[in-house]
Amino acid sequence: MKRIILTGGGTAGHVTPNIALIPRLQELGYDIQYIGSYTGIEKELIEAFGIPYHGISSGKLRRYFSLQNFTDPFRVLKGLGEAKKLVRELKPDVIFSKGGFVSVPVVLAGKGAKVPVIIHESDMTPGLANKLAIPSATKVCCNFPETLENLPKEKALLTGSPIRQELLSGNKIAAMEMCGFSSDKPVILVIGGSLGSVAVNTAVRAALPELLEHFQIVHLCGKGKLDESLADTKGYKQFEYVKNELRDIFAMSSLVISRAGANAICELLALRKPNLLIPLSANASRGDQILNARSFERQGFSLVLEEEEVTKESLLDAVNRLYQDRTAYIEAMCNSGQQDSIRTIIQLIEEVSKS
Repeated sequence: MKRIILTGGGTAGHVTPNIALIPRLQELGYDIQYIGSYTGIEKELIEAFGIPYHGISSGKLRRYFSLQNFTDPFRVLKGLGEAKKLVRELKPDVIFSKGGFVSVPVVLAGKGAKVPVIIHESDMTPGLANKLAIPSATKVCCNFPETLENLPKEKALLTGSPIRQELLSGNKIAAMEMCGFSSDKPVILVIGGSLGSVAVNTAVRAALPELLEHFQIVHLCGKGKLDESLADTKGYKQFEYVKNELRDIFAMSSLVISRAGANAICELLALRKPNLLIPLSANASRGDQILNARSFERQGFSLVLEEEEVTKESLLDAVNRLYQDRTAYIEAMCNSGQQDSIRTIIQLIEEVSKS
């Protein structure tokens, strides 16, 4: 039996692609082990699948001043020692890393033990954690053609992102019954991110009377972001978040308005949903969502509206253009070479584990 260590954490985006690989790895008979931080979001997500979980100390290397910058290097060193011990004990055939700072000690420990390591970079440009890990990697997978230019040529491979297969099998009728929608108008799904986007939520609600003339709206607005005054609005259904029902809502939706996190937009690509992306502004991030969105725009997968440009009028105009041209967006996504990421990555795992 082959053994694989999966690692990655800090955010759900550093865990869900690993989760997408688990069913196929199990089918192939791999013994799967997971290394994450002691208390990160990855612990709860992975333990729900019954996968053995090993916690290590984790710190963060910040580009800005923080008192934690003086203590976190010691946590990182401790985590490296713990990762080395685990790799020696578990003796994996291969390590697959989805990134986040907890993954760096695991990747370094893998290289030290001569275990082949595959890294997956979701964003257009590698984050700091993956920049530190790439020199120790055997192969580096990525989501965007432009990312290949920022990676060592002999290591880089365009794979797309592994997508949870259950998202592809939604029940449109179940979602319509849950939302109380009819079949006479198309549905727009609005996703403001797990915390909810004030800019997106505000613009959608301001444009609601005009949007509801032609569409029905299901709005995932984020925790604490429900607008109770709109609770009884016909054709508009809002949720703080959904879990298992998301696949049904995707199946029901004709268009999607979304942030531009790498995993989220790769799900839209796999589902072939025409989408309007409103990336997180550079003022609130390192600008990776803007780069992600512009790449999808260049490839013909998405229409993009910068957060600073979002108004009621600009949103209505973008939605109308997107709906009119929806067939062209679907065709571009159907012709993408990034449709079978799980098969491509599993094949790579098999190849490097044999070596």
